[in-house]
Amino acid sequence: MTHDVIVIGGGAAGLAGATALLRSRRSVLVVDGGEPRNAPADGVHNFLTREGTPPGELLAAGRAEVLGYGGEVVRGNVVEVEPGFRVRLDDGRTESARRLLVATGLVDELPEVPGLAQRWGRDVLHCPFCHGWEVRDRAVGVLAAGPMAVHQALLFRQLTDDLTLFLHTGPDLSEEEWEQLAALGVAVVDGEVAGLEVVDDRLAGVRLVSGRTVAREVLVVAPRFTARVPPVPGLVAQEVRMGEHVIGSAVPVGPRGATAVPGVWAAGNVTDVQTQVIGAAAAGLAAGAAINADLVAEDARRAVAGDQAGRDGAVKVPSSPGR
Repeated sequence: MTHDVIVIGGGAAGLAGATALLRSRRSVLVVDGGEPRNAPADGVHNFLTREGTPPGELLAAGRAEVLGYGGEVVRGNVVEVEPGFRVRLDDGRTESARRLLVATGLVDELPEVPGLAQRWGRDVLHCPFCHGWEVRDRAVGVLAAGPMAVHQALLFRQLTDDLTLFLHTGPDLSEEEWEQLAALGVAVVDGEVAGLEVVDDRLAGVRLVSGRTVAREVLVVAPRFTARVPPVPGLVAQEVRMGEHVIGSAVPVGPRGATAVPGVWAAGNVTDVQTQVIGAAAAGLAAGAAINADLVAEDARRAVAGDQAGRDGAVKVPSSPGR
């Protein structure tokens, strides 16, 4: 069987795209690697009517909708894609499709500080819009491991008066940045961070190489956002910059998700490192609609070509002579 579309990635973008296609009566297979980026988080935020929903619960509801419209969802990873979109999974299964929708998301690459990964998504955070309200008025630290630290500090300063910037291995601050931090009452701690202090499974402090520990309940970091790019021939990610600084990578797409590879669309965090869950779902919907439109045009061309071939090859039977 050749599916109309194989969706690679079972997050919000992939499931939304699959649902849009299924509602247009397309045959769709979703390949879900089962490693959602937001799995450690307690809840999804800024998703209208679904505020605080646990990520796993939201995805389960999405999979149920896909199945309800006759779609198929399989757990696995794509290890090879041949031209013509013959897709091989890590269990040896092969499937074919007319089009692909890539919604594989990204990986957060954290600074190399012991303990960060274990606390990620709990009390080690990065996004004020995703988690800021939940940590308002608490003792928050910002780890300067890259060029975005002051920017993050300014964003989180809206949410708490108790904010400390740890200079760690970050770049030197400009005079303007020092002035901003001082004017806003942000404490600045020099010295490299050695690790975290955790008490009763809660962050209690940030430990410096010097041995000093600064009490903190939350630590903000800036990961590098690296696109998960499946092995689709010709599909590549490009650097994403904020000003002069590289903050990650993403697959470039057009306004409705078309990539530079004919027949391949992409949506969600694999194309936009800053989009949140509701934005990823919206992008998946837009890509699904665009793919369907492309298939509609192809179906019409095939119908016309088939009809023309039928008329050209028809045997003409002379009419009976009149009397």
